[in-house]
Amino acid sequence: MRDLNDLYYFVQVVEYGGFAPAGRALGLPKSKLSRRLARLETQLGARLIQRSTRSFVVTELGQTYYTHCKAMLVEADAAEEAIARTHAEPCGAVRMTCPVALLDAQVGGMVAAFLVRYPQVQLQLDATNRRV
Repeated sequence: MRDLNDLYYFVQVVEYGGFAPAGRALGLPKSKLSRRLARLETQLGARLIQRSTRSFVVTELGQTYYTHCKAMLVEADAAEEAIARTHAEPCGAVRMTCPVALLDAQVGGMVAAFLVRYPQVQLQLDATNRRV
């Protein structure tokens, strides 16, 4: 498996159109980006970018690889977002009905504590003794 950072750097170099602009945007020396990309090309056994002192051209194979790398990075972000959502604070509307006696005896204190802990939850509480 490739280092995901190398794929990220490759995508950034392609999107910014060179090592210097990508380095400025990422706050990294262009020499580091160049070394990481050279290592990636060595691992792949393929030239992704034709570079010289005056030109920067993504090869046809590099363009194909870029498309796949971009998709992988989008999926990696989606995977992290899925995990982050499980840690997110509950929010939204909750509707609840309970008997008046139960609300007075137990539920009232629990509901109050819950709402203090999760202020993004809006509770619609219906205390009634009729059957629901």
